[in-house]
Amino acid sequence: MKKFFSFLLGIITGAILGGTLSLMLAPTKGQELRAHIQDYIDNLTAEAQIAAAQRRTELENELARLRKQS
Repeated sequence: MKKFFSFLLGIITGAILGGTLSLMLAPTKGQELRAHIQDYIDNLTAEAQIAAAQRRTELENELARLRKQS
């Protein structure tokens, strides 16, 4: 199990370092790059909120259905 977590930590660390280096070496201007990153983060956050709201609705409906069965 320890080897698995070490491997997983290595993958995560490599992904973060690789992403950071690719952003630093990208051919776009800093301000433009920051705008792209901010747009991406905003879109990702909005999608996560929508997915969470949908899942919450599903779970509330399931709970209501189970309560009716009791």
